[in-house]
Amino acid sequence: MVDIQNDARITGSSVRISDNETLLRSGLKLRHMRMVVALEDHGQISAAAQVMNISQPAASRMISEIEDILGVQICERLPRGIRLTPYGAALARRGRAILLEMQQVDREISDLKSGKGGSVAMGAVTAPAIELAVPAIRKIRERYPRIEISVQIETSAVLARELLASRHDFIVARVPDDLDPRLFESRIIGIEKACLIVRRGHPLAGSGTIALERLAEFDWVFQPGGSLLRQTVQGIFMSRNVRMPDRILNTSSLLLTLVMVAQSDAIAPIAIDVAKFVNSESGLAGAIEILPIAFDINVQPYSLITVRGRTLSPTAQLLHDHILREIA
Repeated sequence: MVDIQNDARITGSSVRISDNETLLRSGLKLRHMRMVVALEDHGQISAAAQVMNISQPAASRMISEIEDILGVQICERLPRGIRLTPYGAALARRGRAILLEMQQVDREISDLKSGKGGSVAMGAVTAPAIELAVPAIRKIRERYPRIEISVQIETSAVLARELLASRHDFIVARVPDDLDPRLFESRIIGIEKACLIVRRGHPLAGSGTIALERLAEFDWVFQPGGSLLRQTVQGIFMSRNVRMPDRILNTSSLLLTLVMVAQSDAIAPIAIDVAKFVNSESGLAGAIEILPIAFDINVQPYSLITVRGRTLSPTAQLLHDHILREIA
């Protein structure tokens, strides 16, 4: 007997039961899915025919059609009713998932048409979250006020794994070096430029362009080790043969970074877009300053990333497309 408990595959006509998309490409149709699910639910061809609103002979012909497409037997005739074969049981399980997804898509499209909404979960590194995601979300809210949007701000390493675990529909980040890039569909949409911030009245503020050597004398607030911004700044120190600062606070929290900078003489690298927002009237209104430095901090470009082969829901596609429009 074929083991189909976890991830059954049918090779009779190169049909993979574990792959919904391949199932439908094989020639199977949604009505075939409904028939197999009805057979599993009721255990009788006559009852399945009644659910499908067709005659029993038509139901029998449909079963034969499914078996011809797959090249395997999907059910056994018993004295009273039928019993699905392991192939039929695997097909019913996948068919049920496909039908549920179709119902959810239909409901979500109806909600969007009526303005009731839908839901989408995305992740982003800080700079594009402010520059791209916030404006896109604001525009969507104006038209679809009931859409539920969840946004996680984290490092690319964390976001990519959350995406693979299906906790996000898509992310705006970078594909980490330790993950196979073939797992993702990735489109570069921006380059992150960073700067160094200090509190107003900092000893280095107002001193003109600051040399790298002087920066190492102060406390620093960095993102955790492995983050691209930190690696970029460390690379600048190393390329100029300047020792790294000795006193470092590691945190992925932008809020804690800003608090530490505002209340001490610490220096922190953050995205220029974030620094400008924080320093605007809608932010901390001048509580921090951007240090003039003699070098550029250009971080690796960020991308709009989805999982390869995973289709976005209508609501997720809506936010995805609005973010793309922000870069146009």
